[in-house]
Amino acid sequence: MTTVHLPASGRARRSALDAADLPLPATAADRLLHDHCRLGHPHLVDDRVSVCFEVCPPGSRGEISERDARRVGMARRLTAARLRYCRLEALVDDAKLIVSELVTNAIQHGSGVQVTFTMTVRGGFLHLAVHDETPCRPVARNAPDDAECGRGLFLVDCLASAHGGTWGTSDDGTTTWCCLAVPGGQS
Repeated sequence: MTTVHLPASGRARRSALDAADLPLPATAADRLLHDHCRLGHPHLVDDRVSVCFEVCPPGSRGEISERDARRVGMARRLTAARLRYCRLEALVDDAKLIVSELVTNAIQHGSGVQVTFTMTVRGGFLHLAVHDETPCRPVARNAPDDAECGRGLFLVDCLASAHGGTWGTSDDGTTTWCCLAVPGGQS
């Protein structure tokens, strides 16, 4: 398993991913995350990447800070890089959208100070999970046609169904997850 921790302060050690202030080109993400995909066997039985980062409380109207918005972009780039490296390009676009929605929800609606994103390829499925320390279950809403928000979990549900998967939350409500079937059962 590859684990990356992204502290909020500059006091901790700097790396190419610290604070998500620095752009992360796909090649750098590929180099950082490739250590568990062996050449010739890129679809491991249990290929897992986990990223943990600190977040700020959302603003009074549910707005997220610019730094936290960059965390969402970082999670999308890591997802794309890992899936490309593991030769699962067919899942990249939908997985990036799902990760974006789950991480944004965790930042925007969570009350914790830390979010952990985990991506696992196992048993013919891509598992995406976001843990935010907040014990409440997210609910998919039916947003009005003219609403500018409120469709995130509806999109997650549609994309999971389109890929022969599903989504849900842990029993304690602190983790929201989504599973997508890997094309051709690769894993």
